[in-house]
Amino acid sequence: MHTSVDSLEGFAGTIITPDSPEYASAARTALGTAHPAIVLRPADVVDVQRAVRFAAASDRPLVIRGGGHSAAGLSTVDDGIVIDLGALDAVELLDERRVRVGGGALWRQVAETLAPHGLAISSGDTADVGVGGLTLSGGIGWMVRRHGLTLDHLRAVELVTADGEVLRVDEHAHADLFWALRGGGGAYGVVTAFEFEAQPTPGFAFAVLTFPADRAARVVPAWADVMRTAAEEISSTLVLANPLAGGREAPIQVTFARSDGGDVCEVVAALRAVAAPLTEDVRQAPYLEILHDGQELPEVLRVALRSGFVSVDAADAAVTSVVDMAAQEQPAAITLHALGGAFGAVPADATAFAHRSAVLMVSTFAVAPVPAYDGLLARMEALWRPLAPLTTGAYANSIDGTAADAVASVYPERTRGRLGEIKRRYDSANLFSRTFVPAPASAR
Repeated sequence: MHTSVDSLEGFAGTIITPDSPEYASAARTALGTAHPAIVLRPADVVDVQRAVRFAAASDRPLVIRGGGHSAAGLSTVDDGIVIDLGALDAVELLDERRVRVGGGALWRQVAETLAPHGLAISSGDTADVGVGGLTLSGGIGWMVRRHGLTLDHLRAVELVTADGEVLRVDEHAHADLFWALRGGGGAYGVVTAFEFEAQPTPGFAFAVLTFPADRAARVVPAWADVMRTAAEEISSTLVLANPLAGGREAPIQVTFARSDGGDVCEVVAALRAVAAPLTEDVRQAPYLEILHDGQELPEVLRVALRSGFVSVDAADAAVTSVVDMAAQEQPAAITLHALGGAFGAVPADATAFAHRSAVLMVSTFAVAPVPAYDGLLARMEALWRPLAPLTTGAYANSIDGTAADAVASVYPERTRGRLGEIKRRYDSANLFSRTFVPAPASAR
């Protein structure tokens, strides 16, 4: 390393090198392990400035870690520098609805803080993922049709830039950068704090139904039809062929969530009318209770994850393709997310997340031992071949980064061009390179 650790004089946080007792845990993330040259855990924003300047003076790749759940391996790096924001995890309610969240916080902490106030922020579906990564690339979860993406509720950020400057960024100050941060991932700096506008949540109605796998040709189209006309307050997912529950013989799992105090009886009854559920759980539940617990992937396994968005015109054909995929002998859990509602009410060019016209998102998730990983990717590519023409784009939080076409489609061409121009102005040397935003021409 060209820059000595001695140049971090004054760093108040933790400096972890390969000789440190905690190195093994610091090098590992929930979805993978690498061997960084150094892991820095800043104690405060000034420490983050020191860490960024240290990284800029080195010749090593830099990774910013929030929760550490990047399926594309963007949370750790071989022979590089990791800035781990885990200590910057404070969650503070500033007024009736404005909440400040540290860049290293997890969604569990946010939900626990807001619940006593009857508030929540539309987030993902897992409690133990980081606020930072989810927000900066989207945020599709149990309130996506009622309240949109997580980034739609972002009102300001505190950002450390590539030159170590601290900026407050919002719709008035550095407005172009604020546009880019809402969907452009961590390409522009280190977000040390987020300010969100939380939403009142009078109560959650939650339903989980399972159906026999051999009823997929009836249940999946019926679910898609139900969600076309369902109240915007209802969000839903459908999972098929879960390898952990029997693969192609696994029960179909449908989940409904409603956060406005209403019920989900109508949509549940509509599915009951086409097939008898194997199991049914309909109840009121706190928001935190419906978030999944985070899981850590064993070090011997790697994840293959891909996604695509479906327009209304392609929805019927995509549903048919998904049913066919699930019936094959294949390794992936297939998930359909219902979109629309508030998700689609935001203009496509209002943020760097541009896939607002989609009514569905399809994602596939599979794991394999490291020696078999290339074979898994080949099988996943074959699985997606009939579906790919029916989808557009990809969700940055739901791709593993191995498929070049998926990576390229995270941002439409016009969005990619604007992101690149803003990148050139704020990070021309591409210090924050571990993202899906293309490097400026000057840094290639």
